[in-house]
Amino acid sequence: MAFINLKSKVIQVKIVYYGPGRGGKTTNLEYIYRRLQQRIQAEMVTIKTHGDRTLFFDFLPFDIGLINGYHIKIQIYTVPGQVKYNATRRLVLRGVDGVVFVADAMTVRREKNIQALRNLQENLAIYKKNLAALPLVMQYNKMDLAEQGIPLLGTEVLEHDLNRELRAPHFPASASRGTNVVATLKKIISLSVAAVRKEFL
Repeated sequence: MAFINLKSKVIQVKIVYYGPGRGGKTTNLEYIYRRLQQRIQAEMVTIKTHGDRTLFFDFLPFDIGLINGYHIKIQIYTVPGQVKYNATRRLVLRGVDGVVFVADAMTVRREKNIQALRNLQENLAIYKKNLAALPLVMQYNKMDLAEQGIPLLGTEVLEHDLNRELRAPHFPASASRGTNVVATLKKIISLSVAAVRKEFL
């Protein structure tokens, strides 16, 4: 649920990037931070393990202007992908308004994607949230690896595995190159803000 400060007329909308470990969640945020740096008023906080994996979250607030007299502030988080950090993933999901599911398009990661999506649904259920009713965008990352001859899952397979029931908007992407990273962000912000407006304004 979005945090609304009636006195200051600010609505904070929380978006979480979720998915399997090493799927590209942090790379998405790093690209967004570089590309939109002039619009971002705060530092991106990154906490990593010794193995240079995201341990807690990346936090990226920026202001997208006024809607119905309220300032809309977007907060963007990632979760750690590794299973052993599930308690942290669950904590980061508290109060979420929208989710970007970053799937790894490499063929060898197929089962990890499915497990991560199932884990997302289980963790949302703890907060009595249903993924099908939440603003959601699917991003199929690492599509550029086809150029290196790495076997990839086609969009049709990824859609069948992850999105045949949810029917969320989806983008083939390369977070490292920035392909469809901003498009993904714009779509989830649009869906999340529309949902918040419908509920509160």
